[in-house]
Amino acid sequence: MICRDIITELEKTYPPQVAESWDNPGLQAGRWEKEIQRVYIALDATDAVIRHAIEAKADLILTHHPLLMSGLKKIHTGDFYGRRLITLIQNDIACYAMHTNYDIVKMAPLASAMLGLQEEKILAVTCTLPDGREGGFGMLGNLPHRMSLAECAAYVKQVFGIPEVKVFGDLQKEVFCAAILPGSGKSMVKDAIQKGVQVYISGDFGHHDGIDAVDQGLCVIDAGHYGIEHIFIHQMKEEMEERFPKLEVLTEPVCHPFEMI
Repeated sequence: MICRDIITELEKTYPPQVAESWDNPGLQAGRWEKEIQRVYIALDATDAVIRHAIEAKADLILTHHPLLMSGLKKIHTGDFYGRRLITLIQNDIACYAMHTNYDIVKMAPLASAMLGLQEEKILAVTCTLPDGREGGFGMLGNLPHRMSLAECAAYVKQVFGIPEVKVFGDLQKEVFCAAILPGSGKSMVKDAIQKGVQVYISGDFGHHDGIDAVDQGLCVIDAGHYGIEHIFIHQMKEEMEERFPKLEVLTEPVCHPFEMI
């Protein structure tokens, strides 16, 4: 298939116009007319991912996070962004990203379904999707049953295959109403509090973010940015294989970017 045709089809489901204004989804590098036979899916287009895609003889790298989030005035091998771009172009590999448009359409609903949340609602509505449905960030709903915060943290680790999580709040407190926002969710703490959420599951919470949330009655489970968002890799592999059966789809192994020692 031609790169342009694959992107056109994907954007029918994940329209870039619903992405946040600061975001940069879309074709990051490569030829629109490139013939695509093998796709490599990862969360980020890191040096290692690009190297693995080259070794796999991939034609297209499909990522969640954009390779480029701001403009470049110079492209050279002395800069890691330049090095990545030059490597992609030299190897004729296209690189395409679906970021907040994917978050709004798929990421939070998928994470919510994996947690088994019931009576789901969007945490923060931001747009209307082309099919008329509301779209937005995060989902809230009821956990499968009441549990302590400690039990909820263990449940989150089990569901998403996370080695550890950071928890703010009384571990013995009973929680039932939960919200989940994969990635970085501290900017939507107020939305969670206003909607009566008891435990908020997200990532990238700092010291003050966490203790301030607790003082406002909200427990927080910080599962890390990668910790939940890695579900993009498996979901998109299944979707790509279903939608484009002639393509060979490979994935970057799930590998958390840091370890707690």
